Amino acid sequence: QVQLVESGGGLVQAGGSLRLSCAASRRTFSMGWFRQAPRKERDLVANISWITGITAYADSVKGRFTISGDNAKNTVYLQMNSLKPEDTAVYYCAADLHRGSADYWGQGTQVTVSS
Repeated sequence: QVQLVESGGGLVQAGGSLRLSCAASRRTFSMGWFRQAPRKERDLVANISWITGITAYADSVKGRFTISGDNAKNTVYLQMNSLKPEDTAVYYCAADLHRGSADYWGQGTQVTVSS
């Protein structure tokens, strides 16, 4: 089992920035962030492979969000810049991603962007 602890959500005005952090209790193969807005499905936002170092992003966040991490600390970050109201959602940290889902999930952290 892997426990994931998230931090960094909150309320920000449009155009602002937030940084999310997620610490895993042990090493994983990959980590990432999903988000779920009210009445919508949970979608992958960004992920990073600890094996290859490759990162990937949803089209809607490319150029605005950056995923990074410290494999030695089992920690992943999501730097979110130029935030938009449509970025408002509960953001979930995930580990060991596969086929658009993951084996382990954090509890979620609310991000609210006001217009």
